[in-house]
Amino acid sequence: MTLIDAHQHFWSLATPGHEWPTAAEAEIHRDFGPDDLITAATGLPLAGSVLVQSQPTDTDTDWMLSLAERTPLVRAVVGWVDLARPDAPDRIRALAKRPKLRGLRPMLQSIADTDWLLQDALVPALEAMQATGLRLDALIQPRHLPMLARFAERWPDLPIVIDHAAKPYAATATLDPWRDDIAALASLGLHCKLSGLRTEQAPGQPAENLVPYIEHLVRAFGPRLMWGSDWPVLLLSGDEWRHWHDDALRLAARAGADLERLFGGAAIDFYALENADAA
Repeated sequence: MTLIDAHQHFWSLATPGHEWPTAAEAEIHRDFGPDDLITAATGLPLAGSVLVQSQPTDTDTDWMLSLAERTPLVRAVVGWVDLARPDAPDRIRALAKRPKLRGLRPMLQSIADTDWLLQDALVPALEAMQATGLRLDALIQPRHLPMLARFAERWPDLPIVIDHAAKPYAATATLDPWRDDIAALASLGLHCKLSGLRTEQAPGQPAENLVPYIEHLVRAFGPRLMWGSDWPVLLLSGDEWRHWHDDALRLAARAGADLERLFGGAAIDFYALENADAA
């Protein structure tokens, strides 16, 4: 089985425009790079990762792409562009020429306007994404799910993956209306990441409490569900890369998941990682 981490972060606190984490997130308030990920995954044959933006800045995206170019373990990068800027299409076309750039992620969870993604001002940028073959990582919360369904119907040719299963309210074991809303997106052919759920739990809650969410995601998305660590943000939950991998493997197997797809195949297909190898 080819093991791909479909969602992880690196950052340097010295990068201009760095906003988060701050000193308030003491566990992760330091630089994280490839050697740290290799250490975190010790004992498992990690074949590659998808490096996802953590800052809403062009400088962070440029820094990630430069790092990825000299880091074989990073198979793809999901960057950030201000999609509302008039020059966004030019920026997108320039970024798309970088071999490992595979997608963009607007930080929708931090935008108060739930329908922000539907505004007409974004159409030129979204057209540029579609024309250059980029994907959209949807960093959303349950409030965004109905909006994302409308968006996906408007843009059926733009590949979309839902980050962190839309961050359901796992701390309170709340399943509805998340359960029906995310199933509706699965029926539209979207992909989803089994990631970020540990940090949505309350302190001390075991991974076992995620069973209803994992079972539903496996049923809804099937071969379009991919595993990601969300490391090092994961550390805020008190968990570790290896522990979350092992828990996800055990719980997803119990739910009947296709483990080859979950831990590698879905990410390889969605992000065209085989093309990244050839680049």
